[in-house]
Amino acid sequence: MTEIFYNLIKWRVVSLSNMKRFLALMIMVLFAVVLTACGDNSEESGSGDNEQNNDSEESSNSEEQQEESDEPYSFTIMANLHTPEVPDEKVLAKIEEATNTNVEIQWVPDNNYEDRLNTAFATNSLPEAVFMKNQTTFIQFREAIEDDQFWQLDEYIDEFENLKKLKDNVLDNTRVNGNLYTLYQGRPLSRQGIIYRKDWADNLGLSAPTTTDEFMEMARAFTEDDPDGNGKDDTFGVTDRSDLVYGAFKTVASWFGTPNDWGEKDGQLLPEFMFDEYKQTMDFFKQMYENGYINQDFPVTSKTDQQEFFKNGTAGIYVGSMGDVISIYNDAVAINPDVEFDVHNQVKGPHGEFGVWAIPGFGNLVMFPKSSVETEDDLRKILTFFDKMMTPEVANLAYWGIEGEHYEVVDGFAKVLDTDISEREVKPYQALEIGEAETNGRYEGLFEYEPKAKSEDLFKDNENYLIENPTVPLYSETFVQDGARLQQIITDATYNYIIGQLDEAGFDAAVENWKSQGGDKMIEEFNASE
Repeated sequence: MTEIFYNLIKWRVVSLSNMKRFLALMIMVLFAVVLTACGDNSEESGSGDNEQNNDSEESSNSEEQQEESDEPYSFTIMANLHTPEVPDEKVLAKIEEATNTNVEIQWVPDNNYEDRLNTAFATNSLPEAVFMKNQTTFIQFREAIEDDQFWQLDEYIDEFENLKKLKDNVLDNTRVNGNLYTLYQGRPLSRQGIIYRKDWADNLGLSAPTTTDEFMEMARAFTEDDPDGNGKDDTFGVTDRSDLVYGAFKTVASWFGTPNDWGEKDGQLLPEFMFDEYKQTMDFFKQMYENGYINQDFPVTSKTDQQEFFKNGTAGIYVGSMGDVISIYNDAVAINPDVEFDVHNQVKGPHGEFGVWAIPGFGNLVMFPKSSVETEDDLRKILTFFDKMMTPEVANLAYWGIEGEHYEVVDGFAKVLDTDISEREVKPYQALEIGEAETNGRYEGLFEYEPKAKSEDLFKDNENYLIENPTVPLYSETFVQDGARLQQIITDATYNYIIGQLDEAGFDAAVENWKSQGGDKMIEEFNASE
């Protein structure tokens, strides 16, 4: 080393022309000095260098991951459209901002939805999130679910603060072979009750019926005692339609203690019409029919005509969804400004108890096809979006729209500012709701019409008296393939019994026909599926 520096001194007398060579040599010398110093502690020094490099790499990777996580996640949803027009995207833009996503919604008109859904499935072109518009649509995809074509969600739900708030009893109604594949849009478990002419009841000194006998008496009085005081025989008690489920029959059957579609008897599941309570309900309707307390053409009456009898002051009792009271009133008050309605739910049957049939508790269901959602990471990102949909902020956006533009908050309730605008710009997005107000924290609606507000409270009261359908989470291939055809046998027999064209023996013969046409197989399959 001493020799090297001696030579450097000599280089100081070189000419400028050799300056470049001088500088090059200087760099080489300094490099040699560094290497010499490092050689004494090479192992320790090398370790330090590696740590520094690793730290740098980790920092770089972390920054890249952070940048990636901050980027909005993009995916597509297929949803059914209940309104005439595709909505403006101003509400969607707010949802995207609040959830840090880019969401493309494929709006499909409701009446074409099943066809579009089946086509997309057949062509392997389903989007990342697919809505099943109701239980029937969901059942049609059971085979694909069992074939592992959709993501099972059990192990993921608990990772998300809001999704794990979904109601267990509703989730259980969507399980396939005990496994969960769906998120749900909540529905009141039972809206069923009666809407009646409160002014007629007051005229006759009647209160809301609390028993089936009192219900029959109100039907009689509304038919025979001139409830509107016009001196004419121009009214009857109950208005009904050709629907054994959403018309009056099924709700009244609940009062008598009839099972909800299926019930347990002698240790096995059997259909409702094989229970004595079902026949008691038919006898009840037969009595109303024979006495003229119900519209005589109800087996062929449409819902529109059924409600028209009630709106125009011909009938005094409507059995069905109590929530219908607001739309019925808005039309009825234009005909008769003095009309008064009220709603009521608890009517006890001959056994002294009140019960009401329940739906499974969901409207739309959303599932995630593996053909489109290829990795667990992608699934978690999509579930993150739906988890944020269950925050009050986003839930209110989807259900009510933009505060101050579509609704305002009054006493803790959402009041719609313009119904027409909300129908166009907000209502379609309600299909995206996950859970219900109880679980996602959105505002309940403010209803200034008292019977409508009362109906909302009675929906909740009904949940204390529910009659569940035990076959909802079960499977029968015969039910899927032939259920509608077989049910028509029972529907026809029920109506014919009520109007007197079939006696009890004839009804029993229809049940035996149902069994021989595939009903026995259905009973076997449902019981094997438990």
